[in-house]
Parts: sequence; structure tokens; C-alpha cells
Amino acid sequence: MATKTKAQKAAEAAIDAAALAAKSAKKLSKTLPKKDGRKLRELADETKDAAQPSKKRLTAKPRKVEKVAVAATARLEKAAAKVEAKAVAKNTVEKKADARTVSSSAKKADAAAADKAEKKPNADKKAKPTKKPTKKKSAPKAAASAVNAAPVVSSTTDQSRETASTAQAASAKTVPAEAAVADIAPEKASADADLTTAAKRPARAATKTAPTRTAATASAPALETLTVAALRDRGREAGHTGYSRLTKAQLIALLSD
Repeated sequence: MATKTKAQKAAEAAIDAAALAAKSAKKLSKTLPKKDGRKLRELADETKDAAQPSKKRLTAKPRKVEKVAVAATARLEKAAAKVEAKAVAKNTVEKKADARTVSSSAKKADAAAADKAEKKPNADKKAKPTKKPTKKKSAPKAAASAVNAAPVVSSTTDQSRETASTAQAASAKTVPAEAAVADIAPEKASADADLTTAAKRPARAATKTAPTRTAATASAPALETLTVAALRDRGREAGHTGYSRLTKAQLIALLSD
């Protein structure tokens, strides 16, 4: 059995290193992008070919075999390191971009929440004054209707008193005049009764209108508890137009009129 020389042993070690490098490079190429992985696989195939010399060549020219194997291994390791560094840099850039997008989206969400919080108090301030004018307007109307009704009733009572006094004065005259007055008095009494009933009817109607107005104004604050969708439904039922573009405060003001 022939012993191996130092050159042959060194060549065999270089061949083993080249074969191991080619195997690991092929494994790495599967995790890389398509273009980089293809280049790395080509170098791995060249290194694998360099790691498979013939026995005759290994025995005859061991130093040359060692040189080719070492060079192929160096090229493969250099390319693998370059591609791996490129992939790491790309991942770092992508992570930074993702972090920036997350932070920007968080800032936008915070800004939107702040704007919403600022708009809500303003909407409440605009909605509150709509309650007071309705109450102030309804109170003077009710008072005015009561004042207008009072003189009508008083005028009817004065007319009835005057008719009664004229009837008494006529009865105090002579007997022939009493007969004439007796014939005329029922007609006057019936006419006065008609006047009093006609005067009392508008007074009652005026007094009835005041509670309905106050009830309408009392129901107006109930609009504050409704949502915008419910207010828009009421606006559509009432026959209003352009209610879809109005805010809650504007819808309440529109429906309370």
C-alpha cells in the first residue's frame, strides 16, 4: 500500500473544504432572492466540480488540484458573504420602513382622535343655545294669548251688565211702555247671549293654543337625545330638503322651527 505524500494530503483537505462550502452555499441560496440565489448556485456548482478531481490527477498533480479547490472555495465564500450582507441590509431597511409606517399611522390616529375630541365640545356648545330660544319664545306667546283672551271676557261681561241696566230702566217706566219693553227684552237678551258665547269661544281657543305651543316647546329638548340618523329621518318625514349635509345642531334647529 503506497503512502500519501504531504501534497496529496493537502489536496484532499482542500477538496473536502470545497465540497463542504458548495453544500452550505446551495442551502443558503434557497433562502435568498431569485437573482442572488441563482448566482450563488452557479458558484457552488463550480466549487463542487473543483472538489471532484480524478484519482489520476490527484496523484499526478496534487498541488494543482489543491490550488484549484482553494481558489473555488475562496470565490464561493466571498460571494456568499456578499449576498448574505446584502440580504441583512435589505431586511434592516425594510424593518426601518415598517417602523416608520407604524409610527406615522399611530401619529395620524392620535391626531384624528385629538381633532374629534376638539370638535365634540364645539358641537355641544352650538347645540345648547337651541334650547333657550324655544323656551323664551313660547313663554311670551302664551302670555300674549292669555292677555288677549282676558279683555275679550271682560268686554262680554261689561256688555251683559249694560244690557241688564237698560232692561231695569225700561221696566221702571209706564205700564204701556212695559209691554213694549217686554216684547223687545227677550230679543236683546238672546242677542246678548249670542255675543257672550261668540266672545267666549275665541278666548277658549286662545287659551287652548297656549298649552299646545308649550307642549311643542317642551318636546323640543327631546331632539337632543336623538342621533343624527334619527334626526335625518324626522327631517325626511317633515318634508325638509338638504338635511343630509347638516350637523346635529343644525338638524335640531331645523326641526324645532
